[in-house]
Amino acid sequence: MTKHMRFIVSVLFIIVILLAVALTRFYSSTSKSAGSGNTKSDISRLLASDGSGNRIFEDNNGLYGLVDSSERIIAAPEWLELSFAGGNRCIASKRISGKLMTGCVDYEGNVVVPLIYRDITPHSYGDFSFYTAESSSDNSCVLYDRDMKPLFSRSWNSCSISGDQIVLTGDKGVYTYSLSNSGFALSSAKISGNTLDCEYTMEMSNKLLLQRLDPDMLEEMTRIAGKYLEFAFTGSGEYISDIRSGSRSVFSVLFPDDKRILSKKLTDITKIYIYSAKSDDDVPHFAASVTAKTELAYTDEEDKAPQTLTGEYKAVIEFSGSSVNELTTISGEFLQSHPDYPIQEQEKNSESTEMASSGSNQEQNTERITI
Repeated sequence: MTKHMRFIVSVLFIIVILLAVALTRFYSSTSKSAGSGNTKSDISRLLASDGSGNRIFEDNNGLYGLVDSSERIIAAPEWLELSFAGGNRCIASKRISGKLMTGCVDYEGNVVVPLIYRDITPHSYGDFSFYTAESSSDNSCVLYDRDMKPLFSRSWNSCSISGDQIVLTGDKGVYTYSLSNSGFALSSAKISGNTLDCEYTMEMSNKLLLQRLDPDMLEEMTRIAGKYLEFAFTGSGEYISDIRSGSRSVFSVLFPDDKRILSKKLTDITKIYIYSAKSDDDVPHFAASVTAKTELAYTDEEDKAPQTLTGEYKAVIEFSGSSVNELTTISGEFLQSHPDYPIQEQEKNSESTEMASSGSNQEQNTERITI
């Protein structure tokens, strides 16, 4: 081996030794660093216990974490506030962008409820317990059960609790629930809406019926009732194009066979309510009854002069389904086939209807939509 080769081998050997020393120092430093955050010396004091031996502890910096029954740290001390909740969860808070934000972590410190709340408050009624979480951004409220799972598929604009009642307010309605050992029970609902520039409010307090319904179903049935009115008064199928219907669903416009009517205008909705309907299958059926105050312009058959007529007419919209995802609209129609004309007008209209119907039994009515 030449002197040049020996020199190269020596240099390579020295490099390997230096690398080995550097790696040894690195792993030694890493090991010490990793161990320094999980020792009993970090525990300044032990606090609340969950009954299974797990405890909240405070470290020397005033931060909170979790230890198991052997006082082994299982969740690092990184929280400004920490308290036990149900389902092996803890309500935890830390400062994010200058704000104290609250959520939930599991016993390993993993975030399971996002830290987006101003506060999470526990409540109990007998054996039933739940939590209300108030959003930091818009003051909305989310309800969680004892295991920190959402009780509803939505957030609420506001939440108020008084005695054995909780009132939840949303964009479309106000819902009152009764509290008991078994949980929530919907006891009343008040839903508001607007169709064809007419505002309406549907109120319900039938507890037996409310046991079969929820806010999502009530709001969807009320919305569809409004959509049907828009179709019934305008004749445009676009208004009911976004509702779920069956292959044999039928929707009729207001007074489809009366050719004397020049225009139809909805002026008010005087009554709207939902009730349970008869069913020929195993699927629950419901119906919405709507009383519509109407202004009609029609022609006088003798001198063709336009006349104005006002009246109230009832429409019924039928549904089937046991949840909002299954809700299907079966039909929509007004119960009267002709307006309440003055007596002389009713007689004329009856005669003209008989004549018209005798010659058009085979014709398809273009003002009825079958979906």
